[in-house]
Amino acid sequence: MTTWLQFLADQGAGFDEAAGGELTGFGAAAAPSSFMAPLTDLGLIAVSGEEGAQFLHNQLTNDVEHLGSGEARLAGYCSPKGRLLATLLMWKAEAGIMLQLPKALQPAIQKRLQMFVLRAKAKLADAVDEAVAIGLAGQQAQDALGNLFPQLPAADYAKVDAPAGSLIRMPDAFNVPRYLWITRPETAQQAWPTLSASVPPAAPSLWRRSQIAAGIPQITPATQDQFVPQMVNFELVGGVNFRKGCYPGQEIVARSQYLGKLKRRMMRAEVDAAEVRAGMEIFAASDPDQPCGMVVNAEPNDRGGADCLVEIKLALAEAGIRLGTASGPEVRLAAVPYPVTEPA
Repeated sequence: MTTWLQFLADQGAGFDEAAGGELTGFGAAAAPSSFMAPLTDLGLIAVSGEEGAQFLHNQLTNDVEHLGSGEARLAGYCSPKGRLLATLLMWKAEAGIMLQLPKALQPAIQKRLQMFVLRAKAKLADAVDEAVAIGLAGQQAQDALGNLFPQLPAADYAKVDAPAGSLIRMPDAFNVPRYLWITRPETAQQAWPTLSASVPPAAPSLWRRSQIAAGIPQITPATQDQFVPQMVNFELVGGVNFRKGCYPGQEIVARSQYLGKLKRRMMRAEVDAAEVRAGMEIFAASDPDQPCGMVVNAEPNDRGGADCLVEIKLALAEAGIRLGTASGPEVRLAAVPYPVTEPA
């Protein structure tokens, strides 16, 4: 157990060893309107070297070469078939360009990227022990962060740097502001007593649920190589730049954007079932013999069910949708909180 994890355990955090050491919370569940969650489920890759940005620019779906120091960007890493192997959040730091992704995916993605470095002057390193990530949401969290940062980022994915670390404004969810704080473990430990006095600590699952509410997909081991970016609205949330140069799968991603109308999209959903997992298939009553889509992300909610993001055939989105089989639990669909536009 790292020093950071041991510190969280000392603060009352519980860990589920059967789930790979997942942090399960700090006792009473926090209300979604205000919480801070140590994101111990996320990994971090530092890409350094004078050609690090150029190397990533040729691998990811978004523009890396023009990534500014005052912003973060979503990006995807695709297979040659244009299917997402990972979704990442990237930003610049002193150690290079940082790539945040699920810890369960990091070893394989880092190894795969390393294979393509070849002669490029770029180096990849695991940075998860050097920086910790904490997701904070709500007005109380915003007020508390004002004591750590001279100014807070206002626009989505804007970033500010200070002695306390880096702070990234994330899209709102649950009608409250959200922030991603990246800092050194010792800084987080020093700030924890004051922060936790006004902002209830929570499990990473609550932050993931807020990501679902914001309509931001996260590729996990169960959904790797399943979706072209547009199938999970990834270009709508800023994860794809169609004006940049080539990257693995770029031709297929571009073809999906410009040739014909998109037939599959991602929607929010709620299911009255506790056991809902990414990768589970969904079915329409009008076509019960074959799946019409797949669960992208799912997290338990406070109503005994699960909040989800689901990828679905648009032609069947009005039909009765069920989980697992055509007679499974009802999947109640809802719109994502941003415009869903067709390619021009």
